[in-house]
Amino acid sequence: MEPMTMLHYINEEQKALSKILDEYDFTLDPRLTKLKTVTILATGSSYNACLSAKMAFEKIADATIVIEEPYHFNHYGRLIAGTDTIIGVSQSGKSASTVDAIKNLKSSEIQQIILTSDLTSPIAQIADYVIDLNMGVETVGFVTKGFSATVLHLMLLAIRVGVSKKQIDSHRLNELKKELYELISHFQGVIDQSNAFFEQHEKILKLGGRFVALGYGPNWGTVKEFETKFTETVRRPSQGFELESYMHGPYLEANWEHTLFFVETPSCNKSRSYALANYMANYVGKLFKITTEDSPDSDTLALNIAVSEEFSPLLLVIPFQVLAYRIATTKGIDLSKRIFNDFDSILKSKIEKVEES
Repeated sequence: MEPMTMLHYINEEQKALSKILDEYDFTLDPRLTKLKTVTILATGSSYNACLSAKMAFEKIADATIVIEEPYHFNHYGRLIAGTDTIIGVSQSGKSASTVDAIKNLKSSEIQQIILTSDLTSPIAQIADYVIDLNMGVETVGFVTKGFSATVLHLMLLAIRVGVSKKQIDSHRLNELKKELYELISHFQGVIDQSNAFFEQHEKILKLGGRFVALGYGPNWGTVKEFETKFTETVRRPSQGFELESYMHGPYLEANWEHTLFFVETPSCNKSRSYALANYMANYVGKLFKITTEDSPDSDTLALNIAVSEEFSPLLLVIPFQVLAYRIATTKGIDLSKRIFNDFDSILKSKIEKVEES
C-alpha cells in the first residue's frame, strides 16, 4: 500500500470537509447558550486554526475570544474576568501543554469544550464536552486536512452557538450552510491552481532563502499557518506577519534573499496591502500575491472566487499547503523520513495517556 503523504491529505480536504458539514448537528444545545467570553487554549497549527476562525466565531456567535498558548498560560497567565467557557484544541489530543492547562482548570465552574480528532486521546479523557473533528487521524506529522477541519469546526460551533442563543433562525442557518458548501466545492480547483502556480514559478521558489507572508483580518491565521508549514517542511527561515505589524520593524530586514507572499481579500485593508506590496517589490528578490479576486498578473495566484472575508481562510490556506509540499520536494527534502525522532520523548511535548489523579 502506498504510504500516505501530506499531499494525499490535502487532496482529501474537499471530501472530508463536505462530510463534516453534512453530518454536523446544528440543533439547539443549552450548554452553549451562556457562551459569551471564551478563552481558547491551543498551540502550533491548532493555534493558527483558532486565529483563522476567530473573526468568524466572534461575529457569528456574538462572543469575545481570547487565544492563549497553553504552556505560557498554565505558568504565567490568568483568565480574563467574566470568562464562561474554555475551549481546548488539539488535533492529536496529545499536546502535553494543552492537557496540563485543561487539567489545572478542571475544578473551575467554567465549562470546558475539547476539539480533537482522537476520542481516545489523553485530552478527550479529561473533559465532559468533547467535539470530534470527524476527519480521522492524520498520520503525517505536517497536518493539513486536520488544520482545515479545525477551522471549519470552530466556524460551525459558532453557528451552533448562534442557533442556541436563538440569534440564527432557520433561514440564516441555511444561508450560512449554503455559503460553506459553495466554498468547499472550490477546494480541488484551488489545489489545481496552486500546483500550476508552483510549476510556473518552481525555479525561483526552489532558490528561496527566506520566506515571509503577510495577511490581515482572519488571514493573519493563514500566514501564521504558512509560517508553521514552511518551517516544518521547506526548512528555510519562514515567518508570517499581520500586515500592519510588518510595517513596524520587520520590513527592515528585507533583502534580495526574501520571497514575500501577500494574502489579500476584499477589505478596507486591501489598499494598505497594495501600497506595501508596491513599495517592497523594490527591495526583495521576489514578491507574490494570493487573492480571492481575479488578476491578470502572472505573479498573482488569483482564485477568482467570491467568498466572505471571515470564511476566506478555508480557501487561502490551501495554496500554502500545496506550496509547502511542492517546494520541499523540489528541494530534495524527504518528508517521509522522520527527523529528531527522540524529541517528544526527551522534551515530553506529547503524551500517550493521562496519569490517574
